[in-house]
Amino acid sequence: MTLANDKNLRELIRKASLLNALKHGGKAQADAITGKIIGEKQKLKTKVKELMDLINDVVNEVNSLSIEEQKRIIEQKWPEALKKEKMAKEEKRLPPLPNTDKYAQVVTRFSPNPDCVLHLGSARAIILSHEYARLNKGKFILRFEDTDPKVKKPVFDFYDRIRKDVNWLGCKIDEEYIQSDRLPIYYEYAERLLQNDNAYVCECPPEHFRKNTLARRPCDCRQLPVTENLERWKRMLEGGYAEGEAVVRIKTDLNHPNPAVRDWPALRVIDTEKRPHPRVGSKYRVWPLYNMAAGLDDHLIGITHIIRGKEHLTNMVRQEYMYKHLGWKYPEAIHYGRLKITGAFLSKSKIVQGIREGTYTGWADPRLATFAALRKRGITPHAIKKMIIDVGPKTADVTLSWKNLYAYNRKILDSESNRYFFVSEPIELKVKRVPRVFRVELPLHPEKPERGFREYTVTPEGGIATFRIAKKDAANAAVGKVIRLMELFNVKIKSVRADSVEASFAGESYEEVRKSKAQLIHWIVKGEEFPCEVVMPDASVNEGIAESACKKLKPDTVIQFERFGFVRINKNDAKLNAYYAHK
Repeated sequence: MTLANDKNLRELIRKASLLNALKHGGKAQADAITGKIIGEKQKLKTKVKELMDLINDVVNEVNSLSIEEQKRIIEQKWPEALKKEKMAKEEKRLPPLPNTDKYAQVVTRFSPNPDCVLHLGSARAIILSHEYARLNKGKFILRFEDTDPKVKKPVFDFYDRIRKDVNWLGCKIDEEYIQSDRLPIYYEYAERLLQNDNAYVCECPPEHFRKNTLARRPCDCRQLPVTENLERWKRMLEGGYAEGEAVVRIKTDLNHPNPAVRDWPALRVIDTEKRPHPRVGSKYRVWPLYNMAAGLDDHLIGITHIIRGKEHLTNMVRQEYMYKHLGWKYPEAIHYGRLKITGAFLSKSKIVQGIREGTYTGWADPRLATFAALRKRGITPHAIKKMIIDVGPKTADVTLSWKNLYAYNRKILDSESNRYFFVSEPIELKVKRVPRVFRVELPLHPEKPERGFREYTVTPEGGIATFRIAKKDAANAAVGKVIRLMELFNVKIKSVRADSVEASFAGESYEEVRKSKAQLIHWIVKGEEFPCEVVMPDASVNEGIAESACKKLKPDTVIQFERFGFVRINKNDAKLNAYYAHK
């Protein structure tokens, strides 16, 4: 029976065409229908031309109907399908930001310390801040918090790397600020706080201050007159104190239940002759701590909504005292729960140490969860974004794994990536009694025949055809077993040695091996090999050969090596170099 006379198939195509038409303004796309039908009925791959003729016929019929008529037919015959389509369309969305109506424009920010490259742990702050700005037609600001030349020392190279990573995630930066450019501003407000007796310069040794604050007692410096504090402040700026001898403290409530809130430190002296800042050298000796610089900047650059982890809740309480002293209103603050990603290495200090000691080959080492490493492996920014949006800003702690990210990425890559064969640790397979020359067309994508094919000719010499197969497939090839060379023919195993396998031709029928659940293996015909190495997530290298069609692949292309996994092409010269993404 021809496909055109298959009533069940025609009805299946009609249903798919009607649903597709509703997605595209009443005009079904024949290519999309072809991929869907082949995906459901793999055996039709051998009759692609006949199938496409039937699909074009049905699509023309469906496209001649009005949208109202198309919808009426679906509702009448397949109401559940329409419901499923609607549910699939309704992607998870972020909950609305609070109090957006109070502001002329929503402004959010991402504020990294440029002491390391960005990694997966930064994705939530970046993506949520950017997406909320865009959803509310607002502004997204990148602010470099680089005011610690001593402990979290910024590195000049990381400023550009961070900009590149944020842009790679698809987060457009509307404005940028660098805190090391803004020290005169912080000094101005420090002086104002001192003048109004809302801050003081403390010379107490740290242990002495800690004892007092735990006992809820003021230190001697807290009681000093404003004039004395301003003199001490002048001495700080002029180099009269050595590192560690004086800090400016913001006055808070000494009876506050959290000792960390009581008179928190705002500015301190750092010896930048010994530890110069990468951007401003030793120009400044007095540097603000996080709560001073971040707290002032959030108000001064107009941040309306701060979106960050709940570990910053105490920082908000500290900063609120400073805001009250200055007569400001604190921005809206959304504090999300911790996001743990099992198996992901997210310690910045250990990453930097590993790079310094040579444990890692660089910032894009596949063992790392840096954006540079994910990019090199073929993890898409859209997958990261989708995962973060689905998690959202919930306050509960969330634990994810690499598998979660791979699942998002697979959905994207599966439809986009062409297929090829890669044979790891190749073993020779000789097939005897091959009756004729076989010309095989291997689809670049099983559901998208319009993309084309890779074509190979299998020419037996004296009835013998020679292939390369993977060592692990050879190990599973028991004598007497029938296996199928994908898209080609079936073979019966005759002998298995350490470096070779012998078999005999066992027919072309796919149905027979399907019924017997015979193993399907990929292969490369002798003479069509191309050297290939795949760098795995643990940094090991999987050596093998790819099919010759891979010679045309360009760097940065993500493909699927069938039965192996998705890989990103890194280099392609005399040898193909690829990085493994996931299954």
